[in-house]
Amino acid sequence: MAQQSFSLASRVKLNNGLTMPKIHLGVYLASGSEARKSVRWALEAGYRGIDSAQMYHNEKESGRAILDFLASDANTGSLQREDVHFTSKLASNSAYNSARKAITTSVKECGLGYIDLFLLHSPYGGKKARLDSWRAVEDAIDDGEIKIGGVSNYGVKHLQELLDSKPRILPAVNQIEVHPFNTRTDICSFCQEHDIIVEAYAPLVRALRMKHPTIVSLSKKYSCTPGQLLVRWSLQHGYVPLPKSVNKNRIIENADIGGFSIDDADMETMDGLDEYLVTDWDPTDCS
Repeated sequence: MAQQSFSLASRVKLNNGLTMPKIHLGVYLASGSEARKSVRWALEAGYRGIDSAQMYHNEKESGRAILDFLASDANTGSLQREDVHFTSKLASNSAYNSARKAITTSVKECGLGYIDLFLLHSPYGGKKARLDSWRAVEDAIDDGEIKIGGVSNYGVKHLQELLDSKPRILPAVNQIEVHPFNTRTDICSFCQEHDIIVEAYAPLVRALRMKHPTIVSLSKKYSCTPGQLLVRWSLQHGYVPLPKSVNKNRIIENADIGGFSIDDADMETMDGLDEYLVTDWDPTDCS
């Protein structure tokens, strides 16, 4: 495999012609103050994507940190709002009006003027709620509140249902738990066939497999940390990883993965670690 260059400035093109960063900081389970600090550290380190959600209760602090950074002396490159990609997610699928109002609330809460990527956080709620909520996302895009629409935790049947409904706007992203210990091959293959970018949450396996013998030995081989190895694996599969940390050094370290490339044989070895390890929730098969 040829060396794939990568930096925090790298971006991926979406099915609507827009682009987004290839790596984002996740702020799941971060308190308001933790989110504010970690977002600031990430932006100073060169991250340009921040992944929040209504359910995380830190949209406000994440947005504040972005605005503070843009206005600060640390913003030496004079980045503008459009250079930082902010994601949020709908807490629960519902009737159209409720979903549409919830999106507007998120835009106000983050204070950024608009949300770059807005996802339906899960497929829970049934078919009607899923499709009504997606219509709300489409209309929010038309109204300028959102730039890009997508879904999260969608299984193949939920993605197929959405595509079969002939939406005016196609989902650009499906954010799911993906790592070598839960490769989600069926969902990822479906997404790649339909030009839907896979965002990989829990790419570090929530630190549950950092001492796995294969991870340890490959980390030594490539002179990297286990976290860097796992993030690199995601990128080489074409996924957009969302490594989460509230530790400044770890935030910087997790994204410092431009200096090596995992060879094909080792990628296959890592793929073979799949044990369907779910570290949190798994709505991908709900009805």
